[in-house]
Amino acid sequence: MSAPANVPMSTEDLIRLGESRSAHNYHPLPVVLRSAEGAWVTDVEGKRYLDCLAGYSSLNFGHGNPAIIAAAREQLDRLTLTSRAFLHDQFATFVSRLADLCGKDMVLPMNTGAEAVETAIKVARKWGYEVKGVPADQANIIVMEDNFHGRTTTIVGFSTDPDARGGFGPFTPGFRIVKYGSVEAIREAVDENTVAVLIEPIQGEAGVLVPPDGYLTAVREICSDNDVLLIADEIQSGLGRTGDTFACDHEGVVPDMYVLGKALGGGVVPVSAVAANADILGVLKPGQHGSTFGGNPLACAVGNAVISLLGTGEYQTRARELGAFLHARLRELTVPGAGGFAPVVAVRGRGLWAGVDIDPSLATGREVSEALMRRGVLAKDTHGSTIRLAPPIVVTEEDLGWAVDQLAAVLLELANR
Repeated sequence: MSAPANVPMSTEDLIRLGESRSAHNYHPLPVVLRSAEGAWVTDVEGKRYLDCLAGYSSLNFGHGNPAIIAAAREQLDRLTLTSRAFLHDQFATFVSRLADLCGKDMVLPMNTGAEAVETAIKVARKWGYEVKGVPADQANIIVMEDNFHGRTTTIVGFSTDPDARGGFGPFTPGFRIVKYGSVEAIREAVDENTVAVLIEPIQGEAGVLVPPDGYLTAVREICSDNDVLLIADEIQSGLGRTGDTFACDHEGVVPDMYVLGKALGGGVVPVSAVAANADILGVLKPGQHGSTFGGNPLACAVGNAVISLLGTGEYQTRARELGAFLHARLRELTVPGAGGFAPVVAVRGRGLWAGVDIDPSLATGREVSEALMRRGVLAKDTHGSTIRLAPPIVVTEEDLGWAVDQLAAVLLELANR
């Protein structure tokens, strides 16, 4: 079966066709979207939904942000790709401005978040051999339990998620997995051949897990004391999501490498990057790493627009203030009602990012997400009975209040079924 040309298809028809002709590596909610603006999306039947996922933080600045779209349209009419074999007029401005945003000397632009993580791993190993003096092929990198850094073969090799790992071995050696949030676990794992600690300042896929206060500061001290690079994967947590430009900023921690993606592309094109000082990124020489599309003109133009938006501080402030409102409303659902039952076990997060643990006796996260969809709210489940909420930062307080009302209504319905 093929899609008929220029003939409108229903949600059911489009879902059936897509499932029959694509690999089933995702299990999306049964909604087919056609257009979007700000924090709202519209399906093929014309029903509107509040987007409370924002493309896993890719859409921090909203769907169709005027400044980002204008930059993309202008660049589309001029030049979209040169490859890195040639220079273009957007590149120098982009890498310079992004380096300044990160407080670093240099930027290496890539496309996807996983590519940026792979880049950071390669750079850390090469730095370890050429600068730290680690014996050849002996470098190790410390990573965290329940991490999510992408789905390439190397990355899933140090995942603790059976679905991510199962059936994809053999895996790349050189990684030590320790408990997230445990300073002592990192301290015990470090040895003379450790070149980096790779960490998410907040673990998004694991359910928006925020580490204990002082954890990042202590990790920074361990890395500094042992000549080890601290690599912060800020792909989901960075660029305004948590109420600061970077999640590391909440503890005043400066990593040796920032790994960025998602929101850097403004929800328009895939843009990722590694930012670090010259003594780290400078270990790479021509021919040792690259990407045909990395740092392309369209990506750089969009990235420049994103950096300008962050430069105003407006989005960081909105995420901080709206996040306080969202978390206060969500915590109301953890208070037991007349029957002594609280439908929400816990609420975690920072800024406009929340993980909500539903009582598993009530429903799975998938069931809650499907019920929310029917009420016009799009959210995503993770790990059993947890749902994640991360709306675009352009969302309004009224929209957020309405979304929490819908969640409360869904939980009441489930409790009474």
